[in-house]
Amino acid sequence: MFKRILAVAVMFLVSAVLTSGGTGVSHAAEKKKTTKAKTVQSTETKKVFDAHDTGVRYHFNDTDMDFNFGTLVLGSTVNHGVEIGEAFYVASKIKDGDAASWQEQWFKMARLAEARGEKSLAGGHKVSARDQLQRASYYYRISLLSILPNDPRMKERALKSRNLLKKAGELFDPPLEYFEIPFEGTVLPGYFRKAAAGTKPAKTLIMIGGGETFAEDLFFYIAPQTYDRGYNFMTVDLPGQGLLPMYGKPFRPDMNVPMKAAVDYALSRADVDPRYLASYGYSGGGGFVPQAAMHDPRIKAIAMNSGVVDAYPLFSTMPVVLASKKEIASWTAFHGNIVKAICWRWGVSMDKPSGLAAANKGFTFDPTKITVPALLIVGEGEYKSEEVKRQQKVIMDGLPNQMKKMVITPTVEGATNHCVMENRSLVSQVLFDWLDDVLK
Repeated sequence: MFKRILAVAVMFLVSAVLTSGGTGVSHAAEKKKTTKAKTVQSTETKKVFDAHDTGVRYHFNDTDMDFNFGTLVLGSTVNHGVEIGEAFYVASKIKDGDAASWQEQWFKMARLAEARGEKSLAGGHKVSARDQLQRASYYYRISLLSILPNDPRMKERALKSRNLLKKAGELFDPPLEYFEIPFEGTVLPGYFRKAAAGTKPAKTLIMIGGGETFAEDLFFYIAPQTYDRGYNFMTVDLPGQGLLPMYGKPFRPDMNVPMKAAVDYALSRADVDPRYLASYGYSGGGGFVPQAAMHDPRIKAIAMNSGVVDAYPLFSTMPVVLASKKEIASWTAFHGNIVKAICWRWGVSMDKPSGLAAANKGFTFDPTKITVPALLIVGEGEYKSEEVKRQQKVIMDGLPNQMKKMVITPTVEGATNHCVMENRSLVSQVLFDWLDDVLK
């Protein structure tokens, strides 16, 4: 990435010299050179897009580790996923770019929070127990980052995270419920929390993640903001997510099929009002959710962050897909393992990330066939990608419903990255203010 940035900077400087006064270059030549430089820059932007490049440094020099620390970790603070003091203490003990160090240090903090939570629970202090146990759950989940799927710790820690969130969930009022939806010989695990006690039907949001998510991530992403506004919250792992690839369920082009099972479950509940069922997807979920709405009229409104109308060209621009053997060999252990895990989720050989592009052929939807209100949210930094920008335009141009909207969240408000995980309050304001207006 440094070489790419340096190359663009050099082109910019050369262009500046050629277009400045006193160079002896004619106006026509200046125009030709400048146009050429802009074309090269534009081509470079279209060619490569790193969704995990934050544009700022939170703590680590390793860009993938820093992205996860700044967005997945620190972003969850507002929803009690982590404590700032605990997070930065752990970060201070991690060797930059080292996968084993990341895994070990978050695991240690998970065990400390778990012990505190269990002590409070034994003493009858339910609020303290709930707060500690839900953080312990998320620390175990964070420790999963860069653990490879053939490592037994992957399943052990994932189930530990799930069990602790289930235990913490029982201490909420109304409780956070864990459920499993039977699906093609296995189950789709998820969570549901009512907006209020009782069985009165309420508006409901189904939150769907992307290529690297567990259902637990989505709870800490937006659940409190959901029920604070009087909506039921629901999230679920689809094929490719959580532990489902271990059970022969990688990502698949027809994600509308498992989404139908999720909607079936939601509408089987007396506390879900079928007139007000919305779904919000981030990252890959920005393709799964609209595809589901294209096939299922029971979904009454959708939101995407950002929209993925065709995953193939988007993946084709990613550095991990375009990387040479030499570049792959230079990756840190953390980044290399993250890429391998993503390959596993798409059923691609873990040593051939170039196969991710082909694996995403067919992950599409037709915006002209989505008749419900639709919202696009995209961080300003992510919107700099020409391919991301192109796909948002295709979606907005194609959506037939006039209650469609696109919001670009600003860098100056710390809301610029992929999925805008670093400013969940702003995302929630945009999302729910819009949903309140369209679900009337």
